[in-house]
Amino acid sequence: MIPGADEYDVDVEPSPEDVERLLAADPDDVEPADELTFARNVFVPLTTACRYTCTYCTYYDPPGQATLMSPEEVRDVVRTGADAGCTEALFTFGDDPDDRYTAVHDQLDEWGHDSIHTYLREVCEITLDEGLLPHANPGDQTREQMETVADVNASMGVMLETTAEVQAHGGPRAKNPGQRLNTIRTAGQLGVPFTTGILVGIGEDWEDRAESLLAIRELHDRYDHVQEVIVQPVRENERWTNGSPDVETLRRTVAMARYALPEEVSVQVPPNLAPVRDVLDCGVDDLGGVSPVTDDHVNPDYKWPALRELEDVADYAGVPLGERLPVYERYLPAHLRNPGVEPASPPAEADRWVSAKIEEAIAGADDAGERYRSVLSGAAAD
Repeated sequence: MIPGADEYDVDVEPSPEDVERLLAADPDDVEPADELTFARNVFVPLTTACRYTCTYCTYYDPPGQATLMSPEEVRDVVRTGADAGCTEALFTFGDDPDDRYTAVHDQLDEWGHDSIHTYLREVCEITLDEGLLPHANPGDQTREQMETVADVNASMGVMLETTAEVQAHGGPRAKNPGQRLNTIRTAGQLGVPFTTGILVGIGEDWEDRAESLLAIRELHDRYDHVQEVIVQPVRENERWTNGSPDVETLRRTVAMARYALPEEVSVQVPPNLAPVRDVLDCGVDDLGGVSPVTDDHVNPDYKWPALRELEDVADYAGVPLGERLPVYERYLPAHLRNPGVEPASPPAEADRWVSAKIEEAIAGADDAGERYRSVLSGAAAD
């Protein structure tokens, strides 16, 4: 039984037979992708506060030291990104940061917010006004929290990391795999295009990796909402000195992800955190969000590659490199995917993958809309 699954009433339980079949998969069982994709983004670290204290994470700051970006700071970052030709604003912060950080809670209250989620909604609206599509990763969320922000996000995400109980998550506020799966399920129930993934090398074993990938697949099979799965190796930093997985471990794990997941779900390996050339033949088809203007604030020791480097990776694989939006194309209405198609009657909100707000932004006659559609048409500028 996956830890926490009963507590959150998550009926996901990969069978031992499926786990065994996946454990037998290796790079020879998958095909390399015929294209690599990436998204051009800005990284917006909304707050460095987090209720968790995972031992591999340098992102969080303890109470008294954590920061919270102001609306003006967010506007400056996303405006710079729009000027640089980006399409995505990647919002990250720790889980329920106003839960144990008095200063963060007080600042939110001063700005007229009773929670980080209502504030996230405000800055996502700023982001849309400035010409970027929000993609928020607010950690574990209740249905009410996700509903607060879903319609102002093109897509959302949370890393499952692992279905195992690992010491790296230890402490009184340890991450709960059942709660993580509940967040992924909630996104499916709300029809939110979603990104998730596993973190490799934090104390999990091979069965845990297989179970994690199969749990993601099971939820996607129910809701069709998982657009990509990230296979991310843990990297050494000032808080984590237990090493990183070797190339063979990463190759096998990436191949397992590709073997486990349906074809429409992309497998992503972050090029600043992994030897991506060594895993290209294992089914990788996406290189994630890469920023020309901001750092990777979660992994500040590992710089984003330049676009030229991504092109070199694609050349090495012998495949084209394509830019994408933070929401994958299949979740967009037909008239946005195919410009010659007349818009259909507006669907009910319950039948949409993206909200009317996001659809209007992509269809807009302004510079931002033209930039989004140039990405969809494959004509985005270098």
